[in-house]
Amino acid sequence: MEYSKGNIGRVFTVRIDTGEDLLKELEGLAEKESIGSAFFILLGAVAKGNLVIGPKENAIPPEPMWVNYTDPNEVIGVGNIFSEEGRPKIHLHTAAGRGDSVNVGCMRGESEAFMVLEVFILEISGMDANRVFDTAKGFAPIIFEATK
Repeated sequence: MEYSKGNIGRVFTVRIDTGEDLLKELEGLAEKESIGSAFFILLGAVAKGNLVIGPKENAIPPEPMWVNYTDPNEVIGVGNIFSEEGRPKIHLHTAAGRGDSVNVGCMRGESEAFMVLEVFILEISGMDANRVFDTAKGFAPIIFEATK
């Protein structure tokens, strides 16, 4: 385990409207506002999206299992924002449900808001952390400056 500490910096309340791409909007805001480290929660609905719902097998690096949906789903989510290769990277896990069907996973790729998504972003100040891709693990974990 490694860790770093910081303080709550700026707080953003964000509304993402019908048709807007959730991940692109969050990345754009993070770039515009120079958000280097943050965590967020969200609620609302998504008209379409792609979720990684787990690895196909218990192996590293994992081969992802995907669920794609094109009908509106209610969503709640928690995520973070850290830089990867100098650009904001969103890591978002959501529970997405419609009727009796619910999927939980990592939202990736293209998505589209339905009606509204409300996002509450809390910036972390005083922490020097970013993501660096690890080919052996198959993803980019958070790396703290002091541990590089």
